[in-house]
Amino acid sequence: MWPWEHAVIGYVAYSIGIHLLWQRSPTGWEAVTVVFASVFPDLIDKPLAWEFGVFPSGYGIAHSVFFAVPTTAVVFAVTAALDRREIGAAFATGYLLHLPADIIPHYILDGHLPLSRVLWPIATTESSYPDGFTGTFWTYFTDSAADLLSGPPGLYVLIVGGMMLFSALLWVYDGMPGVREPVLYLRDRVRNREQ
Repeated sequence: MWPWEHAVIGYVAYSIGIHLLWQRSPTGWEAVTVVFASVFPDLIDKPLAWEFGVFPSGYGIAHSVFFAVPTTAVVFAVTAALDRREIGAAFATGYLLHLPADIIPHYILDGHLPLSRVLWPIATTESSYPDGFTGTFWTYFTDSAADLLSGPPGLYVLIVGGMMLFSALLWVYDGMPGVREPVLYLRDRVRNREQ
């Protein structure tokens, strides 16, 4: 799953949860946190595996349920102590949804449930990355683009496209958190200078 797909899943889940529980939209900090947390495992494991060979695949420590659950618990405890529970909830939502998002599509597409992706160090996935981080990313990206452009879109592409469109519309409905705050801050600074 691509990082932007993880971001979409995290943002949509968090925004819907906030709307249902507190009848409000996410704040900018919440939106940034949930998006960051949704790609956090890839920011750690992909470079360590693809570029440095620390893990045998792009699914190492940060994708492990044995690391993710304690990490989210610590982040939530710290944010609760700082009276910012919503930031901890945003982090937990993004991070913890990343793990099943790397497994469930494979089960839907080919009936295979690759649990080894989330069970490091008990189970590992083996791969080879002779082209380093940039080369591996480029190979995956061009392969995906070729699949996308090779004919009519498949069900998975339609679902992902629909989710991305829904996420964009929801983000606009929410007032574009994460962008709204800096824009309002700059607008207020300009107004204050003009007075």
